[in-house]
Amino acid sequence: MVIIRKKEMAAMAPKDMPKKIEELRLEIAKEKAQISVGAAPKNTGKLREMKKTIARLLTEMKSRKI
Repeated sequence: MVIIRKKEMAAMAPKDMPKKIEELRLEIAKEKAQISVGAAPKNTGKLREMKKTIARLLTEMKSRKI
């Protein structure tokens, strides 16, 4: 259930990475809001996978020194 594959991440333009990170963080905020209201999350593993994807993107950005 990978949100972004390594090949996609390597091919991603440096200017697109911060945009994707913000997009994922917004999606995490929406998921957390639904959970706090009391609604059951649609996919329980998605939140964890989004966090991991953000970490991977940040690691890739640091390795490229963006």
